[in-house]
Parts: sequence; C-alpha cells; structure tokens
Amino acid sequence: MAKITAADVKKLREATGAGMMDCKNALQEANGNFEEAITVLRKKGQKVAAKRADRDSAEGVAIAKLNDDNTVGVAIVVACETDFVGKNDSFKELAGQFVDIAMNHKDRESFLAADFGGMTVSEKLIEQTGVIGEKIEIPAFERVEASYVGSYVHGNKIAAIVGLNNVVAKADVLTKDLAMQAASMGATTLSYKDFDADFVASETEARIAVIEKDNEERVRLGKHLINVPQYISMAQLSDAVLAQAEEDAKKQLAEEGKPEKIWGNILPGKIQRFISDNTTLDQEQCLLDQNFIKDEKKSVSDYVKTYGDVAVADFKTVRLG
Repeated sequence: MAKITAADVKKLREATGAGMMDCKNALQEANGNFEEAITVLRKKGQKVAAKRADRDSAEGVAIAKLNDDNTVGVAIVVACETDFVGKNDSFKELAGQFVDIAMNHKDRESFLAADFGGMTVSEKLIEQTGVIGEKIEIPAFERVEASYVGSYVHGNKIAAIVGLNNVVAKADVLTKDLAMQAASMGATTLSYKDFDADFVASETEARIAVIEKDNEERVRLGKHLINVPQYISMAQLSDAVLAQAEEDAKKQLAEEGKPEKIWGNILPGKIQRFISDNTTLDQEQCLLDQNFIKDEKKSVSDYVKTYGDVAVADFKTVRLG
C-alpha cells in the first residue's frame, strides 16, 4: 500500500474541501492515486446525496453579483439543510465561487453544466453533499441584463437584481432602492399591465370568496365585517368604473350634507381611497404599483420618475425556502 503523507492529505483537502480523515481514507482506498481519491470522495457524495434527496434544504445563502460595468447581474440560492452549515464561512466561500461561475451563464441549466475545477457545478454540489453531510443544491438562478443593473441582498436570505433601460445620475441609488423594495415587498411582476385578464378574474373570485367566508365567521362572533372589494387590480378600473366611483362619492357627500363647493377638495382623496381598496393584487405583486417603502405617499413608479428619463427594464428576486 502506498505511503500517505500529510502533504498528500493537505493537497486533497484543499482541492475538495473534504475533512482530513475523509481525505486520508480516500487516498488509502485509492492507493495514493490523487485523481482516484477524488473519484472516491465523489462516489461518497453520490451515496450521501441519494440518501438525503428527500430532505428539505431551506437554509443556506442567497447571493448576487454584478459585472464590472453594471450591465449584467445574477442572483442564486445555494441551499443546505441547517442554519449551522449555512452560516459557515467555508460554505459562504463556496457560494461565492458558484456565483462567480454563474456570471458567465444565461440560465440555470448551462450554469449547472459549467466547469468547476475539472467537474461540473452539479458534480461539485454532489461532492460537497458528501463532504458536508447535508443536501446541497442550487434551486434558484436569475439573471438580468440592462443598460444599468444594481442589486440588494437582505441578510443572505433574499437577493434582488434590478435593471434600468438607461444610465442616469445616481443609478446605483435607484437600483438599490428598487432591489430593496422587491426583496422587502415580494413583487413578482413589474406592472398590473403584465397581468392576464383570466388570471385577474380568477384571483378576484377567489379573494372575494375568502373574505365572504371570513365574514360569515365574523358575524357568528359579532366582529366587524371586512369590506368585500369589487375589484383587486388597476387592470379592472376602467374609465367607466372610475367615473361611477366618483358619482358614488358625490352622492355620499350630498347625503352627508357636505356643501358642493368643497367637494373638489374631498373627491380626490375618496377616489384615491377607492383605487387603493380595489388594487390589492397590484400592491402585493407589482413592483411599480406598490407604495414605495421609503415614502408611502408615493408609488414606486412615481419614485422612479424623479430620476428623469429612465424606466425599469427588468427585475428578479431569489430567496431561501
């Protein structure tokens, strides 16, 4: 049997990240052959991965990276099973190596097939599953290309990237604010204009049904009833709908005995309230239509306009769990 030196073990450990005893045992099994020892460790990873395939990998890190001229951004999640592993410096370093490779790929499939020190990224994940003893995977990969791209990472749990269609002064501030908005408020699309009509109709029906059922229970308990909205998106608020809302508001003011000469001061607020009450879907899912988290008196769209001739080209978010 070949003599295994401390230098051999150190070399294998640096190449794979495996523990000292795992490296020593792999070298012994491979009779000192370095490449064969790597294969031994990889096979161990495959066995561990097969055993842990059904485990939940809800911990780990979300990470974003931009290229040097801020025209490309990628965001990935490197997931593991426990918070203990996810907070480990070596795990974070591994995630950094993965995102460096991700920068050169346009989709998750080509990224997972990319080279990582003589093996693919997928094979590296399997190898590290054996090394760490937990299921390691990359469940999320997003990429944005635009005239200017910025990012924001929240506590290593959520990473967002935002692209602008034009480079403007303080584009770094704008994209960071927008990425922070996306990370914090969970937007999934850019604008209500992107919604499919059938989706909005189905979602409206479902939400009304939930509120009506909840109100039945509230009646039984003697609680205040929740308002049942007619609509849930600006996509439904046609000119005719808004005109009717204004007429209804005027009727209410008349019934309350408010002088008609002051209606002009009151109506804008009532219409804005009507819009707010009937665009809950937009507030939940549409980045540009949400209230801006740093100034809720304005929408995100209004905030973007303060930067001049610029629009949001795209945004993506990845998150753990």
